[in-house]
Amino acid sequence: MADLKAKGHQPEYLFWVGCAGAFDKRYQKVTRAFAQILNKANIDYAVLGTEETCTGDPAKRAGNEMLFQMQAMQVIETFNTYQVQKIICTCPHCFNIIKNEYPELGGHYEVMHYSSFLQHLIDSGRIKIKKDAFVNKKITFHDPCYLGRGNGIYEAPRKVINAFDVDYTELKRAKSFSLCCGAGGAQMFKEAEKGNKEVFEERTEDVLASGADIVATACPFCMTMLSDGIKYKNKEDSLVNMDLAELIEQNMDT
Repeated sequence: MADLKAKGHQPEYLFWVGCAGAFDKRYQKVTRAFAQILNKANIDYAVLGTEETCTGDPAKRAGNEMLFQMQAMQVIETFNTYQVQKIICTCPHCFNIIKNEYPELGGHYEVMHYSSFLQHLIDSGRIKIKKDAFVNKKITFHDPCYLGRGNGIYEAPRKVINAFDVDYTELKRAKSFSLCCGAGGAQMFKEAEKGNKEVFEERTEDVLASGADIVATACPFCMTMLSDGIKYKNKEDSLVNMDLAELIEQNMDT
């Protein structure tokens, strides 16, 4: 953003990378994949780079309202400095808090989750995919809490997956009845409470029961928890966790 502003250019979109997209080695691959898609589709976008800071979502969910407001106001000030109007988020937590909770602090923006943006790019023909990329593969999708129940976005990720000629199967608990991966509400950052089973283990069992070869995710938290679940169940040879952006980027027609 800073480089483009210095050149007098205002990009149409800000791609909000998020903490996981910047620092988590596994989700850095998703960030790169989505950036490649944006480049391929000739989308006019930029990132904040080192000026990007946490949205404050973990602090908010953990109950530290003061820290949340301090972090959010810092982000809003940065947005306003660059006259940001349209934001694309890969993380549902970032998407939800910027879209639904920043307005109370004066931050009003058009915020999109990348699953909806990917659907738009495919439907409009901005990107072409190899429809036969997953022949003889069964794919399922795990609904992130803040994307599905939080914001009612259920169809976009499914339409992205079904853009391929694929054997798609729903999990037994899906859409508004989906089970959390176990990381939401700041649970990612604390030790597990007493119980008989971890939430991620229960959710991984749902995925295994579907008979899928690939479980698609659209959230860095969900990717971490389900990847851990697959390892925990020793199913790494038969089940793969891929992000929506990876499904598309690895199978785009040149």
